[in-house]
Amino acid sequence: MTALSRRSALAASGAVGAALLVPATARAATASGTASADSSSAPSGAITVASGETVTISSTTRVSAVTIASGGTLTAPSGYSLTMTVNGVETGQALTATGGADTAFTAGSWRGDIVLTVSKAVDITWQSLTYPFRQAIYVAGGAVVEAESVFAAVVGGRLSSTSADNVKISSTGECFDGVYVADSAFTLTRPHISLNGNGRCDFVGYGAAVVVDGTSGNLVLDGAVIDNQGAQRTGVIVDDGATALIKNSSIRVRNGVLPSDYVATVDLNKMESAPWMLAIDGNVRATNLLGNNSTAAYVNSSITSETWGVLSTDSGSDCTLVSVNSVVTNSGADGYGTYAIGSATEYLLGSEFNVGTYATIFTGGTATYGDSDSATVAALNESLGLGLTAADLKSLKPRNTVINSRRFGFMWHGWGTLTINGGTRVDTAHATFLNKGQQTDVTFDGSDGAQLNPADGIIVQLIDNDDPGPVMVSGVLENAGVYTQPTGEPAKDASFSVTTAHSTDSVFNFTGANLKGDFLNGMRGDLNMVLNFSASKVQGVISATLAEHAVTTIDSSNWWELGNVSNTPQAAVNNGAIVSLASGSQWAVTGTSYITSLTIDATSSVTAKGLGKSVTMTVDGVETAIKAGNTYTGAIVLTVG
Repeated sequence: MTALSRRSALAASGAVGAALLVPATARAATASGTASADSSSAPSGAITVASGETVTISSTTRVSAVTIASGGTLTAPSGYSLTMTVNGVETGQALTATGGADTAFTAGSWRGDIVLTVSKAVDITWQSLTYPFRQAIYVAGGAVVEAESVFAAVVGGRLSSTSADNVKISSTGECFDGVYVADSAFTLTRPHISLNGNGRCDFVGYGAAVVVDGTSGNLVLDGAVIDNQGAQRTGVIVDDGATALIKNSSIRVRNGVLPSDYVATVDLNKMESAPWMLAIDGNVRATNLLGNNSTAAYVNSSITSETWGVLSTDSGSDCTLVSVNSVVTNSGADGYGTYAIGSATEYLLGSEFNVGTYATIFTGGTATYGDSDSATVAALNESLGLGLTAADLKSLKPRNTVINSRRFGFMWHGWGTLTINGGTRVDTAHATFLNKGQQTDVTFDGSDGAQLNPADGIIVQLIDNDDPGPVMVSGVLENAGVYTQPTGEPAKDASFSVTTAHSTDSVFNFTGANLKGDFLNGMRGDLNMVLNFSASKVQGVISATLAEHAVTTIDSSNWWELGNVSNTPQAAVNNGAIVSLASGSQWAVTGTSYITSLTIDATSSVTAKGLGKSVTMTVDGVETAIKAGNTYTGAIVLTVG
C-alpha cells in the first residue's frame, strides 16, 4: 500500500464477516485475508536466519521455533509487513534508529506456538516520516480488515466486522498497536490490552493501545483494561475529527527507557519525552486528543499516567475533552491532569484529580470544573453526541469534582479560560492559579460550596514566563534552554496603565466565594491582575510584588524550580492590582498590600483581619479614608495596625 497522508487508510477488500470467533490459541490471517495456521494442531518446523542472510516470508507461517543471528534479516515482501507472535504475544521487533519510524527483527531465539503473519502494509505519513503501522485489529471502510490485521495477536473473545468482545492483545515488541479504527464505527467491549516496550510517536498513535481517526471514526470502548509500559506507549488516541466514548474502563501507562542517544526536543517529529520547560518529565501520555474537532469522553473510568500527562490535547484545534465521574491520576512525582491547547474545550465533571504538578496546563483553551449533576451530563451527551445510553446516564450518580495536586492547581503559559463551580474542591500544596504572564479569564463560583485550599496560602500568583524554550544545537531543536532570574528592579513602561484593566490582562471573577489566601502579581512585564469579587469574603494580601526564583538559573538539571518563587510586596511598576468589591463583598486585609485601583460598592467593605486591628490606606502617599461607594486609583497602600 502506498504511504497515506495523515491517517485515512481505507482497505478495498478483505473485511471480516459478520462474526468471527477468536480461539484461545492464536488465529492468523494471510495477506489475502483468508484464515490459515490451523490452531487445532501443534506447530512444527523452524526458521533460522544466518548472519548476512535475508529470509522473506511470503505468506503467513506457523512454526515452533525462530532463530535470527546477528546481521540476519527476517522480512516480508515489498508492500507487506511481517509480525511475529509467540503464544499469542507480539514480540521480536525494535526501532532501527532513534528518531526513525522503521522496525526490524532483533537477533534472538524464540520457541513456542509462533505465527509469522504477513499483512498488507498500513503506511501513514505525518510530517517528514512514514510510519509502517502494524496492529492486531485494523478497521476501515466500516469493517474489520483481515488483510491489514494480525489476528495471531488477538487471543480469546469474539470478533465481528464492527465489534470485539473480551479479546486480549499483548505485545513485548516495539511500535505494535492494539486496535486501529479508521473512519469507521467500532465497539470494543471488555478488551484487555497490554503493550510492554517502546512506541514511537503519540501524534499518530504509533505504538498505542487504541487509535480512532477520521470524521467518520466513532469508537465505543466499554469495560476496557489497558496497561502499557514504554515510552510513547499511549493508551488511547483520538484524531482527525473522530469521536470516542470510553466508559467503565481502566487505562494505565508507565514510563519506558528512551534510547541512550535520544536528545530531548519539542520538534514534534522527534519528540518522545515531556518538555521539562513545563516543570514536568516522563515519556508517555495516557491519552492524546488530536486533529480538528475531535471529541473524547471518559466516563466512570480510571485513567493514569506515571508522569507527563493523563488527558492531553495536542497538535490540532477545536477539540472537545470530557471527563465524567472518572479518576485522573499521576502515579509518579509530577505531571498534569489535562492540557488545553488549540482552542480545546474541556468539561471535567464529578471527577477526582490526583496530580503531580497541575490539574490543567493552559496554552490556548477553555476548561470547566464542576459537578456531574444529571441535567448537565445529559445536556453534554446530547449536544456532543457522546453516545451515552439511558442506562448509562441513570447509573451515573452526581458527584463533586475534587482536585488534589502535589504542587500547583492550574498553570498558564498561553491564554486560557477557566470556570470552577458546583462543589468543586481544589487542594494544592502551592498556588492555586499560577499564571506565567498570560491573558486569563477565570470564573470561580463558590455559591454551591466550591473551595480553594492552597497549603502555602497563595491563591493567585502571577510571574513572567520562566519557560526558557528550546534552542538550536547543531541544527537540532533541543530542550537545552536556560532561564536566568532577572536582577534589579523592572524598568517602568510609561505607555502601560496599571490603574485600568486591559483586554489582555489576567482577570479573576469570584462570586459567592469564601477565600483565605494571597493574590500576588509578581510580573515585571506589562500585565495587570484584575480581581472582581461579588458576594464574597476574602482574607489575605492583595498586592503587586517583586517575585524571585529560589535559584538564579534553571535548566534541564533542575527544572522543578520553574514556578518556584518568593514574593516581596512593593509598589506596582508594570504589574497593577485592580480590585473591585460588589454585592456585599468583604476584604479582610492581613498584611501590607500594594494595589493600583480599588472599587467598593455601597454594600461592601475593607477591614483588617484580627481583633483590635485596623486598616489604613494611602493613595499616592496621602492617607485617605476608605469609604463604601467609592473608587480609588493610583499608588494605593493598605497597612494593618
